[in-house]
Amino acid sequence: MTQTEMTHAVDAMAALEQIMDDRWTCRQFLPDAVPRAELERLLRLAQRTPSWCNTQPWQVHVTEGAATTRLRDTLLGHVDAGGAISTDIDWPPGYEGVYQARRRECGHQLYETLGITREDKVGKLMQMRRNFELFDAPHVAIITTTASLGTYGAVDCGLYIGSFLMAAQALGLGAAPQAALASYSGVLRDHLDIADDRQVVAGISFGYPDTEAPVNTFRTTRADLDEAVTFVT
Repeated sequence: MTQTEMTHAVDAMAALEQIMDDRWTCRQFLPDAVPRAELERLLRLAQRTPSWCNTQPWQVHVTEGAATTRLRDTLLGHVDAGGAISTDIDWPPGYEGVYQARRRECGHQLYETLGITREDKVGKLMQMRRNFELFDAPHVAIITTTASLGTYGAVDCGLYIGSFLMAAQALGLGAAPQAALASYSGVLRDHLDIADDRQVVAGISFGYPDTEAPVNTFRTTRADLDEAVTFVT
């Protein structure tokens, strides 16, 4: 490796570490739309995601302007009317042990930041509803996979979501990955005319973050390596 290549590698690693260390889930956005050129730049970066046999199973619907408002209104109308939940990919049957503990920690951080107490059922309900208000984001991306590719198609879409989030962070954008949106896949399918042979994996609300909003001030933790990695020697 030449000195120039070594310098480039060091710079690239530093940039990647900074992006991954700084990334966070945005739950309040400014109303300003992201220019189309920046949207396309973001999506081109995400499109570089590796996939099983380079199948690239993801398809993405991205809303702008009035289209975001229409989707928000459609989702809220369904949720507020007590509409049926419909998922294309099964939810976990439950959370146990360390997974439940991590889930609760995140929830406690969110509610504490917003001043929502454990007994405040209305406050919790309204915060849950914020998912379907898209956290006031000017854009949402709905990611679907080809149903025939099964689990690996969904795994590849998970990689795509990760790339999208990192690219958004690098471009100064905020993003919120939302499995909650996939809980109403039937509504999304009808509203966006998604083909029957595709499965809704998740949504991502995104745009410019409102850095002054209290909800955007907390950060989740990550497990230590010895909790997640086993070295085999």
